[in-house]
Amino acid sequence: MTTRIIIARHGNTFTKDQTPTRVGCRTDLPLVETERGTNVGLYLKMKGLVPDMVYAAPLKRTMETAKLAISALQKDIPLEADASFVEIDYGPDENKPEEEVIARIGQDAMDRWNKDAVVPDGWNVSVDGIINAWKTLGEKVEKQFKDKTVMVVSSNGIIRFAPHLTGDFDGFCRDNDIKVGTGGVCVLEKEAGDKYWKCVAWGVKPKKELEAAGIL
Repeated sequence: MTTRIIIARHGNTFTKDQTPTRVGCRTDLPLVETERGTNVGLYLKMKGLVPDMVYAAPLKRTMETAKLAISALQKDIPLEADASFVEIDYGPDENKPEEEVIARIGQDAMDRWNKDAVVPDGWNVSVDGIINAWKTLGEKVEKQFKDKTVMVVSSNGIIRFAPHLTGDFDGFCRDNDIKVGTGGVCVLEKEAGDKYWKCVAWGVKPKKELEAAGIL
């Protein structure tokens, strides 16, 4: 039997005519659309990946996304807020447009963050704390939800550290784009006897998959 962790990034917090900013833990914006959260649920239903439990960071954008996904799954699934997966604190760059952030930290620092999760100077991030949160979740899922499926709804800055569960984060970064788009879905699995989690899907775009299947 297979134990699974599904990871979903929240939906959009800016409309197309708005200038997006680097939204961290101190900026609690609601969703501006329902499509992505709903599509997460429709995609999981299509793939037969219905979670037995859902955890979401206690922010409007993550909780709303989780509720939309659960509604689309048309099943009574428990939802619990988990502060372990709240977005990071971008320090002086919190809620600033990307061009201002890059002007302060430099493009090289931004590239290292996007490629290898190297935290730029000034951001208030405990990398060890985030990694430990993912590992703690992995242990919890193994013990309490063996052979079941658990979903976590979080944000860009937190999700990129989830591949530490695979036991080869550096290798994962070489082969994958660790930045997951809004509404993106990732799936990690573990079979009995396995030491590490195996990533079987990363950054999947539900809308694209649903359209290909003729559901949308």
